Amino acid sequence: MISADNIIASIKRKDYKPIYFLMGDEAYYIDKIANFIEENVLEESEKAFNQTILYGKDTDIDAVINAAKRFPMMAQYQVIIVKEAQHIKNFDNLQFYLQKPLLSTILVFCHKYGTLDKRKKIALEIDKAGVLYTTPKLYDNQAPAWITQYLKEKNTGIDNRAALLLAEYLGTDLSKIVNELDKLFITKPASEPNITLDLIEKNIGISKDYNVFELQNALFTRNIAKANRIVFYFAHNPKASPMTLTLSNLFNVFSNLFCYHYLTDKNQANVARELGVNPFFVKDYVAAARVYNAVKCMKILSEIRIYDAKSKGIDNPSTSDGELLKELVYKILY
Repeated sequence: MISADNIIASIKRKDYKPIYFLMGDEAYYIDKIANFIEENVLEESEKAFNQTILYGKDTDIDAVINAAKRFPMMAQYQVIIVKEAQHIKNFDNLQFYLQKPLLSTILVFCHKYGTLDKRKKIALEIDKAGVLYTTPKLYDNQAPAWITQYLKEKNTGIDNRAALLLAEYLGTDLSKIVNELDKLFITKPASEPNITLDLIEKNIGISKDYNVFELQNALFTRNIAKANRIVFYFAHNPKASPMTLTLSNLFNVFSNLFCYHYLTDKNQANVARELGVNPFFVKDYVAAARVYNAVKCMKILSEIRIYDAKSKGIDNPSTSDGELLKELVYKILY
């Protein structure tokens, strides 16, 4: 499949297409391509007359087509970027322009949080005339690796636990992830080659000692004192790890642990592949499997479901999330 990097590489080679239709739920890649075109195709002296930024809320497809039919002034190309293109109606009208597009026009549509139906004629015409790109969705289990790769491209490292902590805290919104990573990159001392847990704690506010992964580790190793310290911290600092986030993480890891018990091939690579986890963390599941058998895992998953319902007010008129988590952790440990 075509990627954002492929598209940017072709633009660097000046292999321009008459139309780039960028669409999908992941805005980061759409912005990355559109910004690169905006900043690099035309010389600064050419942009005043030949670069136009339109917004879907303020225009319509006919106005876009009319703009695209204009010839550039004292330049080889004109660039038209339509942001918020998801607000434009009647894209079907574009197909007549695409049958004979003006090759001196580079027309870019930024269609976020949705896609065209690729079976429709307009999508086929776009694909035939230029680039029809759908941004890939980043899944939860892919986020740590994405963070690691992004920093690697900046010649900066990050250890697995720090990457996992950031991914869990920031979610899968790449624009948000990149914003926080760039903040860390800027504040990182020049002498420090890696993004560290200390740096994350100082600049993003995630405690390196009191977070959902440290709780997971304490439960997996049945470190009762550590688990109680973390739960006590969560109870008094509810924003540090919201109940929904904590329960979601615990449900995922104990579901994985339950599945681990029934894997016939417990080779590290196979376990990582089957559970969808980084191979670095397989040893944690191996150790936890000695503490919690499959039956206990089933009971824990059942308890997590019960406490999830209680945290949403079902059969629980007044108990706080902190107290509920204390009860749940006690039942997991014992």
